Amino acid sequence: VSNSSSKKSSFNCLSSGLCPAYTRLNQSVTHNSSLYKKPFVESFEETPLLVAVLTYMGYGILTIFGYLRDFLRQWNIEKCHVAREREEQKDFVPLYQDFENFYTRNLYMRIRDNWNRPICSVPGAKMDLVQRVSYNYNWTFEHTGKVVKDVINMGSYNYLGFAENTGACADAAIEVTQQYGVGVGSTRCEMGNLGIHEELEQLVARFLGVESSMAFGMGFATNSMNIPALTGKGCLILSDELNHASLVLGARLSGSTIRVFKHNNMQSLEKLLRDAIVHGQPRTHRPWKKILIVVEGIYSMEGSIVRLPEIIALKKRYKAYLYLDEAHSIGALGPNGRGVVDYFGLDPKDVDIMMGTFTKSFGAAGGYIGGRKELIDYLRRHSHSALYATSMSPPVAQQIITSMKIIMGEDGATLGADRLRQLSENTTYFRRKLHDMGFIIYGNDDSPVVPMMLYMPAKIGAFGREMMKRNIGTVVVGFPATPIIESRARFCISAAHTSEMLDTPPSMSFVMNELGRPSCLLSITAWLRQRILFELLCLSRDTSFIL
Repeated sequence: VSNSSSKKSSFNCLSSGLCPAYTRLNQSVTHNSSLYKKPFVESFEETPLLVAVLTYMGYGILTIFGYLRDFLRQWNIEKCHVAREREEQKDFVPLYQDFENFYTRNLYMRIRDNWNRPICSVPGAKMDLVQRVSYNYNWTFEHTGKVVKDVINMGSYNYLGFAENTGACADAAIEVTQQYGVGVGSTRCEMGNLGIHEELEQLVARFLGVESSMAFGMGFATNSMNIPALTGKGCLILSDELNHASLVLGARLSGSTIRVFKHNNMQSLEKLLRDAIVHGQPRTHRPWKKILIVVEGIYSMEGSIVRLPEIIALKKRYKAYLYLDEAHSIGALGPNGRGVVDYFGLDPKDVDIMMGTFTKSFGAAGGYIGGRKELIDYLRRHSHSALYATSMSPPVAQQIITSMKIIMGEDGATLGADRLRQLSENTTYFRRKLHDMGFIIYGNDDSPVVPMMLYMPAKIGAFGREMMKRNIGTVVVGFPATPIIESRARFCISAAHTSEMLDTPPSMSFVMNELGRPSCLLSITAWLRQRILFELLCLSRDTSFIL
């Protein structure tokens, strides 16, 4: 929870050319105000020193008791539930990495009940969850046969509310299922290219404002399988340090040289571009065959929006290519829902490769790549995802077509515009509500991804459980998905959320007050004593559960 002494960094790129630094990243970023048509405001608050110290101590205590538990398990004093190497294979190369297993069995297992909850309804604004219990402290779960009804869904990427089983999208998907069936059973280049796929790609190209596009059945593979087709040995990829795992995997599979720049830091990016041009490739100093800048539209863990106008300016200045992943921004940003390019009022032709997914705003599955016709024709012949992956399911394609036409207003109604406006209003309202209550939130003011900081490891599990008791489903995230001292709860706002649903932050305030704010702790000594006593109690009961 924020306090009056905490410092906050805000960015307003219209007021001046020089904006304040990210306090969390301790970096200074210079911006060209002429590139922005409206204020660009993001806030990141530095972790308070006391909270950082207590967080490190919490992980330290967990680690110490984890090694103690492993010692007891080795001597069969405590039962071991996790997979281990067989005694007869002790001379083999280890099949399991020791530290990853250590983290899983001694830290993650304590709060595993906050993830992988089975859903038994449409994941709309509200959802139903299958109730489950664990009798061995989260090692295994059993379903009770009961259902938890009407849980407010604050975790799904259902930005425009198209995850529904009634309405125009559902009716159209049912009709296409009756016509084509569910599966295709072939790749696009063989017997799996249906007319509905052609219609989808033409619509996507028109929606994005590009010459051509190509659709894929899996969003993750759209990145991981197409980047290797675009770059290779002798090429340089400049990647934002917070890029998604699919982008990282695609870059690694390509065989290109990878250099990472600080998150949304244009000075860091420009330095890498200059060095790449001046020095060329290592050892030979030959010019790079290709320089590809890889960024995202909205960063799903930070809630930040890419500084696209500045990146495009750098890309043009240094003759590089730009790969833009709009997985979270397409449909969720811009006056027309066309993503971060639309949000900044830029020309889509300035982005060489426009990538996005249909899994968020469109309530479907798969991904796309848009750009020049020559680019798409090349990918059809060289992309592993195009040549070897099964075609997109027809009802999924129809779900995308119908929802996209609604967003574009081609359904003859204003439903799409209404949902875009409602998402923007809900985002502004929810962020302001949390801020006024004193919570530390990250990201851009217009981002529907709202990270709220928890910091301490014990609060990760406690917050998720207490919110669930109040019928609010949230996503909690900790190390290694985030920096070790920046655990958080992540809320995803939807146009389907009503004002009554978004007025639930008082429940969060009550939960946080129950858990105890960092400033309310009497002393580090008292906190440490309480923590160690609880660990000893857990150890004596052979439990792996944090309250």
